[in-house]
Amino acid sequence: MENEKLEEVFLVLDDKLEKTVSVLKDQFAVIRAGRANPRILDKVQAEAYGVMTPLNQIGNIAVSDARCLVISPWDKSLLKAVEKAILASDIGITPTNDGSVIRLVFPELTEERRKDLVKQVRKMGEEAKVAARNNRKEAMEAIKKMKTGKEISEDEAKNGEIDIEDAVKKCMEELDKVIAAKEKELLTI
Repeated sequence: MENEKLEEVFLVLDDKLEKTVSVLKDQFAVIRAGRANPRILDKVQAEAYGVMTPLNQIGNIAVSDARCLVISPWDKSLLKAVEKAILASDIGITPTNDGSVIRLVFPELTEERRKDLVKQVRKMGEEAKVAARNNRKEAMEAIKKMKTGKEISEDEAKNGEIDIEDAVKKCMEELDKVIAAKEKELLTI
């Protein structure tokens, strides 16, 4: 592939496909599977000194056992704000404040809840696959435009299309692995 414009199309496509997989992994990290995971608090912010601040910048978040997170604010005066932020978030766990730390005990997931989470995971996975297909479409259109503009030859266009299909196929396989791993995690009791 000598053509610089063609190479640029592939660099952009590869970057977008990597981001698609990365975003899906990040979304899955927040879905709780009955085990304590500090990432569930990534999007939770509490008011600290008049500013909304992520919990991991307010204190230490540690896993004390398989189903319990312990949040230790560096400034104990922020305990109430942290507790309030967790209650206001959509993580669905009630915090326990003992005056020095906040504990989050993750309840065992019911079979029904596990199935709901699997549906949610599949939906997110399908959205990621749609994004990958849209990236393929954009790359194909860019190649088509270059071909009609005589910037690349017929052979270069054909080879480019094959390379795009291969890249997207690899991305789809990676997405399937990520989805299957999260489903297995959710269904494992």
